[in-house]
Amino acid sequence: MLRTSPSVEPPMTPLLILGVGRMGGAMVGGWRRAGTFAPSELYVRDPSPSPDADLSGVRLNPPDGDLSACRTVLLAVKPQVWREAAREVAPHLSPDAVVVSIAAGVTSDALTEVFGPLRMARAMPTTAVAINQGTISLCAADPQARARAHALFDPLGRVVELQSEDQMHAATAVSGSGPAYLYAFAEALESAGLDAGLSPVAAAHLARSTIAGAAALMASGDTPAAELRRQVTSPGGTTEAALRVLMGRDGLEPLLKTAVAAAIDRSRSLG
Repeated sequence: MLRTSPSVEPPMTPLLILGVGRMGGAMVGGWRRAGTFAPSELYVRDPSPSPDADLSGVRLNPPDGDLSACRTVLLAVKPQVWREAAREVAPHLSPDAVVVSIAAGVTSDALTEVFGPLRMARAMPTTAVAINQGTISLCAADPQARARAHALFDPLGRVVELQSEDQMHAATAVSGSGPAYLYAFAEALESAGLDAGLSPVAAAHLARSTIAGAAALMASGDTPAAELRRQVTSPGGTTEAALRVLMGRDGLEPLLKTAVAAAIDRSRSLG
C-alpha cells in the first residue's frame, strides 16, 4: 500500500511589510506582544516608517535581491500610493509568495494587475490589533491565501470571514472605520458633559471610562447590544428620556447609516 505524506503548510516567513504607518506599526506591536514572529523574520520596506513603531531587530529597507526569500507580503501602505509601492517589489518576489492586502478599497483584480498570479487575500483590521484585541474582516478565494491571512491575524484579535469580496466595502465602513466613530461619540459625550456643568477632567474621565466599561461588558459575552441597552433602561427613567432623542427620527441609526454609506462610497472610489 502506498502512503501519502501529510500536507505541510508552506513557510510564511520572512514576512515583507510594505508600509509601517499607524496600522502597520500596530500589527508589528501586536505580533511582538503575542510572540508570533521573531523580529528577524520581518522585512520592512518604508522610507519613513512611523516613529511609534517598534522596529528593533527587523530588516529595514532590505535590497531588492533579498525580497525573493519572502514568503508573505503584507501590503499596508495608504491606498492612494499602493501601486507605486507594489510595483517596486513585485518583480523581485518569489512565485510562491502570498500577498495579503489591507489597503482599503483596492480590489483583488487591481492587485492582480501588479502582482500577477500570486495568491492573494484581502483584510481590514482595526488598530486594536496593537493590543491583540483587533477585529479583522477577511476575504480570500484561495484556500492557501486564506490560511496565510489567518496565521497573520488570528494572534491579533477576532477574524470575521466575509462571503464575498464586495462585502469588504461595507466591512471597511462598519469595522475598519468604526473605532473613529466610537472616539467621535466619546468626544461628543465629553462635550455634552461640559455643557451640563461638569469640569473638563470629570467630563473626560466619565465619558472615557463609561464607554470603555460598557464595551468591555459587551465583549465579555454574546448578549446582543439591543438587550444590553434594554437592561440599563428603566421605564420612565433618565436613560429612557435620553434614548428618545438618540433613537429618534434624526438620531443615531439614520445618522450612522448615512455615515457608513459615505464610507462605502469612498472605499469604492479608492479601488
